[in-house]
Amino acid sequence: MQPGEVNFVLGIDVGTTSVKSVLLNNVGVVLASAMKEYTLDSGPDDTCEVHPDVYWNITCKAIHELLAETKVNPELVKGLAFSSQGETLIVVDVDGNPIRKAIVWLDNRSTIEAKEIEDKFGSKLIMDITGQPEVVPTWPATRILWLRKNEPETFQKAFKYLLVEDYLLYKMTGQYHTEHSLISSTLYFNISKKVWWPEMLGYIGISDHQLPQINLSGISIGTLTNKAAQETGLAISTQCVTGAYDHPAGAIGSGSIHSGDVTLTIGGSMAMCVSMEHPVTNHALKLPCQCHAVDGLFFLLPYGQTAGMVLRWFRDEFCCDEARKARKKGLDVYDLIVEKAAKIAPGADGLVMLPHLMGAGSPEFNPEARGVFAGIKMGMTKAHFTRAILESVVCMVNRNMQIMKEQGIVIRDIHVLGGGSKSALWVQILADMTGVPVHTLMISDNAATGAALLAGVGSGLFADLHSACSLSVKSQSCFVPNQMLHEQYKAVYNRYLNLYQSLETYW
Repeated sequence: MQPGEVNFVLGIDVGTTSVKSVLLNNVGVVLASAMKEYTLDSGPDDTCEVHPDVYWNITCKAIHELLAETKVNPELVKGLAFSSQGETLIVVDVDGNPIRKAIVWLDNRSTIEAKEIEDKFGSKLIMDITGQPEVVPTWPATRILWLRKNEPETFQKAFKYLLVEDYLLYKMTGQYHTEHSLISSTLYFNISKKVWWPEMLGYIGISDHQLPQINLSGISIGTLTNKAAQETGLAISTQCVTGAYDHPAGAIGSGSIHSGDVTLTIGGSMAMCVSMEHPVTNHALKLPCQCHAVDGLFFLLPYGQTAGMVLRWFRDEFCCDEARKARKKGLDVYDLIVEKAAKIAPGADGLVMLPHLMGAGSPEFNPEARGVFAGIKMGMTKAHFTRAILESVVCMVNRNMQIMKEQGIVIRDIHVLGGGSKSALWVQILADMTGVPVHTLMISDNAATGAALLAGVGSGLFADLHSACSLSVKSQSCFVPNQMLHEQYKAVYNRYLNLYQSLETYW
């Protein structure tokens, strides 16, 4: 880069129901962002799919929108990287074409195969090697075994098994690459040795030749193909850089790149990223441990399948009037919905929700769990249900924090990311219930920003992640717990726990 020359990088976060992208310059400033939503195909027997072309087509649209809005010369976009959801399985043939819809991480069809794998290897060995304390149908190994048994034609044609970031890297470069953070939850990756687990590959019936090449995050794997350049509007000289699983990408985008740093993402799903220097394979902890996108670090990943997705479902099904008013006034419909919930007292007058619309994540790991409202009574309004949704997601977070506390892991503060971080009410509930300060950042698209920072390091725009984060990450607000409400919320949390426990036999 010549002195005084301005160059750019792209960060693209492919989430569960939307693609978010940012364009970042060489002094760490986000010039513009774009967001495109898409719909998943949910079916019987807990299936959840989407055609892989959706990821690619919306990515292309988002890039075109950024270039059009900023009028940046594509030749000056030096690199790009992806942050992506984990576990979503994409199967391609020898020509790189998908041979079936992607099996989205929310899909629970492979419950039987998950039990079969656990019986074969044992939960302790699986935890020691992969960092996963439970074998659930979320993990790609269970889906591959399901394909082998239920779709033998697909299984025979499969040339590569990819995750979302892997597939998009292939679409950009024509090469098959992946990185440590994304593949840590496949159940066939050894997180300590950083290699594929051969015994698991053998059991599910595939070889390492059917998987992409393993890399660190922030490594350039090549430039764009002519076709990718044409479809994205970028130059063929743009370097494609390995990115990260969305949770460590969000941590990087919030400047949390050291051991002990904690981030919480409330997006479509909920996940925490608790960074540490060594892997934790204590099975009693019952929390996933994975490789970080920062070389040398690991992270605990408490998670829940549905968080902001619950509020989105409620918006779509029950808030048509608010949606019309928002469109008419040019407002965000979520602001109208949450504004009314702020007038409801903590505890929602006894209304409690379980936010498990597609199974429960850590520490229950129960794919059979479902969403529940309990304590409905006359006089309750739509705002009570909204408040109960917000509180339920925070109860889910607090449940995981309590588990970590029992094992001696103390969280002193949290950086909150994702769409939930835009709601002052939601963030304050989080501070009040957990009893720890919660920080928000100037940039809310932290996973996309983290991907952009990795792209900047891999393409030479930034010297390293530390300098990249120093330039780009700025704090916004700190929400301090209200100690009186903290005591009140203990009763709300206990009702949440009791409700779940009382329904375990029902499910």
